[in-house]
Amino acid sequence: MVKAALLREQGGPLELCEIELPAPGPRQVRIRISAAGVCHSDLSLANGTLTQPVPAVLGHEGAGVVVEIGSEVTRVAVGDKVVLNWSPACGECWFCDRDEPYLCEGSVASEASAQPYATLADGTPVYAGLGTGAFAEETVVDERAAVKVPDQTDLSDVAVMGCAVLTGAGAVFHTADVQPGQSVVIIGLGGIGLSVAQAARVAGAHPIIGVDMSEEKGKVAAEHGVTDFVPSGPDAARAIRKLTGGRGADHAFDCVGGAVTTRSAWSSTRRGGVVTVVGVGSKDSKVEFSALELYWFGRTLHGCIYGRSNPDVDVPHLLELAAQGEMDIAALRTAITDLAGIDKAFDDMREGRGIRTVVSLEQG
Repeated sequence: MVKAALLREQGGPLELCEIELPAPGPRQVRIRISAAGVCHSDLSLANGTLTQPVPAVLGHEGAGVVVEIGSEVTRVAVGDKVVLNWSPACGECWFCDRDEPYLCEGSVASEASAQPYATLADGTPVYAGLGTGAFAEETVVDERAAVKVPDQTDLSDVAVMGCAVLTGAGAVFHTADVQPGQSVVIIGLGGIGLSVAQAARVAGAHPIIGVDMSEEKGKVAAEHGVTDFVPSGPDAARAIRKLTGGRGADHAFDCVGGAVTTRSAWSSTRRGGVVTVVGVGSKDSKVEFSALELYWFGRTLHGCIYGRSNPDVDVPHLLELAAQGEMDIAALRTAITDLAGIDKAFDDMREGRGIRTVVSLEQG
């Protein structure tokens, strides 16, 4: 039995309990979780914005050590340090053949999250949020959900790699393909937004303009590459145009994913500019554009799933950038808690406090 933070029903609190994990299947691995980031998607799963079978152990942004492997596992070995990939691709479908694993139609995560992966003491089946279940001392996942990292890696530092960093950096490098000298606007300065900022700085963007309700986040963002801060609100687009020669930015990244923020990103972008929607919004949140403005402004609107990343390729690349001092992944962690503190981390997220809380599960 292992300790976990359990969501019994969407909209309810998490409670500490013990779950029983099965032995890994032929292509599965058991991982002792060292640290897990508390992502906004976890909050969306908890409050019902995103559908999640319950009872469930949430947490999809994590890192740990492999402690047991199935008979057919080839990607990792016992003792390896790994980062969780919450969207492992099948490698065989039409999208995977086109080198678009983030669009995989046979996603391992979709299958894993729809099937129970553990049980409670009374035999009640338990589901893994996004197929990973990182808010627990240990988890069992498909081997493709485990990305090996170097032995010297500090797992507490890279816990946020599996979602915030891959998504934000991927949005810059892959989806938008930001070029040197281009101007960038980032709406929402959480973990993903600051990953966008760091990647934009690496790409040579200038200026890099951050937009958020919290001026405190603006001060933190200045340490991550943001050159100018604009408070969110109805005047934000006008302020951004003043900072970009009256035209608007070349690129705008909506790291919130709401109707208001997507429209703000659109209005902040120059004619011919690019808007990339990185945040996950509600299915009931509608964004409207007139046919005339779509024609006249000539802008491009991108959806962005998981930063269009391939974790097997991008995790090593991002770790190399961190080793070179180009990116500071550890700095995204602004608070540390334990399993009992996740609900407070959700409250902090709702109130816009901090950047990323990391749950420490180091034992002993």
